[in-house]
Amino acid sequence: MFNRNVFGVDLGSSAVKIYSMKKNRMVIEHNMIAIRNGSQVIAVGNDAFEMYEKNPPEITVDRPIINGKIADVDEVEMLLSLLLRKTDRSVGRKPLIYFSAPVNMSEIEKRAFYAVSHTDNLGNPKVLLADRPICDAISLNIDIAKSRGTMILDIGAQSTEVSVIQNDQIIVSDSLPCGGRQLTESICDEVRKEENLLIGMRTARRLKAVLTSFEQKGIGEARKVTGIDTVTGLPREAVVTCDLVNRAVDTELRKGAEAIRIFLERTPPQVTRCIADEGIYLTGGTARIPGIDRYLSHHIGCRINRSEDYEFSTVKGLEQIVLNKELKKWAYTMKDKP
Repeated sequence: MFNRNVFGVDLGSSAVKIYSMKKNRMVIEHNMIAIRNGSQVIAVGNDAFEMYEKNPPEITVDRPIINGKIADVDEVEMLLSLLLRKTDRSVGRKPLIYFSAPVNMSEIEKRAFYAVSHTDNLGNPKVLLADRPICDAISLNIDIAKSRGTMILDIGAQSTEVSVIQNDQIIVSDSLPCGGRQLTESICDEVRKEENLLIGMRTARRLKAVLTSFEQKGIGEARKVTGIDTVTGLPREAVVTCDLVNRAVDTELRKGAEAIRIFLERTPPQVTRCIADEGIYLTGGTARIPGIDRYLSHHIGCRINRSEDYEFSTVKGLEQIVLNKELKKWAYTMKDKP
């Protein structure tokens, strides 16, 4: 019996997070791959992200994972292969890989996971899946077996996963079209309308990171940006304020909060009461926005418990599954679930 390497992998829309049990370390890299002339991989992860929106015509820079799902099997295989070797130089023979997986995967999505995982590039690994809400719940120290009604909001890069756990199982889970990308696009739109300036997604993402705040201390801040004037077509500078960015973010977050409130109203009353008593758990990369817990609490009408490990919640749950024998019951093969 040989000692196989064991990894936990969270394939996120914004970033890929990998935990290596052997190295006891975690790596987070952008969900990006740069390919020259359609075949030659020249960069992945953070290196590929540095080329984003600056690449020449012969090089494409793409996100092969969209809405937390595998969009291009071949590109994800190459991305994952190189990032695993960045985490641990020797992936080894037949490694064991735990993937966080969307709830209620379609057959196409299952086949995509299978195709990505069972390749020579990854050493023909053994693959186990764990539902994302379960990983989040474990990271949040929720007693899943005793839960009478627990709601988890995972606001990711391109969507929000809303899940309810009761009596040792996920009773309902849905994906809402509200995430970090939609907030970024809204900032681009607001800058275009207010300043007659076209800015790129990278610029808007930086504005979101440094200016978005639902706390008083962020009010009054501003940043200078460069974009393309919509009238002259020439490069121009403009000052973008915290107020403008907050308006743009508020437009999208309010839609998301309303969808979550409706979701909550459709939940069985006995479960809703437990959720109200316990509060809704908030995780995901977009949870980093200062004051977002109070903002959502106000619009949804329920207390929000924001995770301290919001961005790493899912992969930290995977880490605990990898290390704890009692938690391995939450991992399954693709044949275990219909």
